Amino acid sequence: MGVNSKTKEKALSIPESADDYPYTSYARILKEKYGKRVYRVGVDGGFSCPNRPSGRSSPGCTYCDGFGALSTYQRDGEGVEERRNLPSRLEETERQIRRGIMFLQHRYKAEFFILYFQAFSGTFDTPENLKRLYDHGLSCHPFVELVVSTRPDCVDEEKAALLRSYKTAERDVWVELGLQSARDATLQRIRRGHNRRCFEKAFRLLKDHGLKTAVHLIFGLPGEDWKDIEYTIRYLRDLDPEGVKIHNLHIPAGTALAEEYLSGELSVPSLPRHLDYTLKALELLPREVVLLRLTCDTPDNRLVAPRGTWAKAFFYQQVLEEMKRRQTYQGRLAGQ
Repeated sequence: MGVNSKTKEKALSIPESADDYPYTSYARILKEKYGKRVYRVGVDGGFSCPNRPSGRSSPGCTYCDGFGALSTYQRDGEGVEERRNLPSRLEETERQIRRGIMFLQHRYKAEFFILYFQAFSGTFDTPENLKRLYDHGLSCHPFVELVVSTRPDCVDEEKAALLRSYKTAERDVWVELGLQSARDATLQRIRRGHNRRCFEKAFRLLKDHGLKTAVHLIFGLPGEDWKDIEYTIRYLRDLDPEGVKIHNLHIPAGTALAEEYLSGELSVPSLPRHLDYTLKALELLPREVVLLRLTCDTPDNRLVAPRGTWAKAFFYQQVLEEMKRRQTYQGRLAGQ
């Protein structure tokens, strides 16, 4: 049976956004908000992680390498050691900020900057040390926002209140909170060191303090398929986060997952499969949820799998083309 004109018009209708974009892009939201090129300055503040009890060299989550998600341009072997004293950490943080700003200005013509405590768990310290680190970092440049990436088991009332104190009329504050999966069995499988209940407690605490929260997810974790990803998306949708960061399962060298993969105990979704997962997830996420990331960009020289990965820019272009081909958009199934 043919499709009548009214049905066809409805199928092709995509809700209006800043630029009639099929999903709510973080980069485009920043450009609209500030009117300039805005980039994050990724900083290693010398934190470790409660999932690495003997320090950064000890095993943590099975997918995490010794860089702790530090930005690629900061990976020069001169990162901060978590056991160095606080004055050294402050000095090194300032060096990274100045270096990061210079790089982003030269490479991307960046004009405004966001201070991003990125590596490891950015609230894993005493409130007193955290305040000195955040204060010093923010004093190095007129940052328009502060972003701190952390874990659910590193959030409590005092730390949430500290982060809230940095929110002003001129400066927004975001917390990036790792969940990865809403399946407790998966969290145990990848040695996350917390369960879903712990995540939900931290998430609600941050929301109660008026902080914007972006949740980290990994698609294609061991033992998970689309049904598990859909379960996580629907669970997260009910919590109403401001943002989501999507990562494909990538396996850096030196991780526990790398050992499993090389021994033949693990398979990794291809980029076309991750593209399909991502588009299905976007259809379920409400339009107001900001998409901060859709894929990983681990350097090839550190990546064990998947091989032959697409460049990040190419993946994003594939997302747009495939959404157009499928005649879909973020939030199309959000009510279902």
